[in-house]
Amino acid sequence: MGIPKISNDTDLLHPPAELEKQNHKLKRLVQSPNSTFLDVKCQGCFQITTIFSHSQTVVTCPNCQQVLCQPSGGRAKLTEGCSFRVKEKDMMVLG
Repeated sequence: MGIPKISNDTDLLHPPAELEKQNHKLKRLVQSPNSTFLDVKCQGCFQITTIFSHSQTVVTCPNCQQVLCQPSGGRAKLTEGCSFRVKEKDMMVLG
């Protein structure tokens, strides 16, 4: 834990992406959340449902009522066998 090790030849204005991702979300050069939206495909009926990565409730498939993810204190734990992809940030529109 703590501050990640940075060598002397690292550019502080343009740090590598892997070092920047290790920093706390508020201590990054450009603040960004750790959470995303996911498209999850149900393994029973193959319907795609959008869920929040840090969902605090059980999410079920609207078609077949199969559980897609369960909360686990931080990130939601996906049901085994469900495939997912991270939604692109360009697609999200804040209303």
